[in-house]
Amino acid sequence: MMPWQPSADIKQLKQRAKIISQIRDFFANLDVLEVDTPVMSHYGVSDPHIDSIPVDFGSHSTMPDAAIKHSMCLVSSPEYAMKRLLAAGSGSIYQIAKAFRNGEVGRRHNPEFTLLEWYRIGFNLQQLMQEVACLISYVLKNEALKWHFWSYQQAFEMILAINPLTASDHAIKAKALAQVDIQMDAGAPRDAWLDLLMSHCIEPNLPKACFVFDYPASQSALAMIHIDAFGNQVARRFEVYVNGMELANGYEELTDAQEQEQRFVMDNATRLAIGKTPMAADDRLIQALAAGLPECAGVALGIERLLMLASGEADIAKVMAFNHHRA
Repeated sequence: MMPWQPSADIKQLKQRAKIISQIRDFFANLDVLEVDTPVMSHYGVSDPHIDSIPVDFGSHSTMPDAAIKHSMCLVSSPEYAMKRLLAAGSGSIYQIAKAFRNGEVGRRHNPEFTLLEWYRIGFNLQQLMQEVACLISYVLKNEALKWHFWSYQQAFEMILAINPLTASDHAIKAKALAQVDIQMDAGAPRDAWLDLLMSHCIEPNLPKACFVFDYPASQSALAMIHIDAFGNQVARRFEVYVNGMELANGYEELTDAQEQEQRFVMDNATRLAIGKTPMAADDRLIQALAAGLPECAGVALGIERLLMLASGEADIAKVMAFNHHRA
């Protein structure tokens, strides 16, 4: 293949266009508004597991210095901007958006990719999971796809016979060392060992189509925290897996501005601890939450991963016009 040629064949690009059209039809039938937000922001993401890509305007920028309050970044998700629209009264919304994450290159990752992100006013986690299942089944044309809904605790207990919410740090680490042949810092935090077990033991053994929900509170990201039926604090979030591949990540969204501000501080403390640069807190998101973000649930779904499932492709390059190496 010559370097000028696309990484996906034209047949795949036609399928991509068809599936994006189906997605728009799906939301039009639900009367969910399509929106468009910027791909550049004055604020990068604080999540310790995600690195933003900075934008350098260089010495030829025509912007006055006073207008450049922060160096800008390509967004890793349209989430912050979409929440500002929700706070402004948009109602339920969706977006098919370009997203960017530094250093994410592989068979399932590309630094530039496409997200389908949507927010449903008044939805709880269960309602959003059902809607995600309907969308995926609709796009894949697979009405017989049998969906399973497992809590994070249930998944660990069924596959590894350990309760990830109540087991000691020592027990979690011992289980990981016994199950996974990989080198890891012995002093790594509890969540690092849980993530290791999740990626190497849980994900490969989930049912064909499965939602995993109610993660440990320490993995809440931007999700609300509540007390489950067993008295444990859990994050109201889910991840979706089909054929062992993660497709989407959803939350019952955090609406408390003060709590969001505290989480930004905690994220940056973690970033410092692992040698990463702290990121300025997005003041505009905090102001939007303070103004009143309605109770809602939201989810981000990887379009390319959905296309990989629809086409049977194992490499993300095969479902996008030009992957990272051909851009």
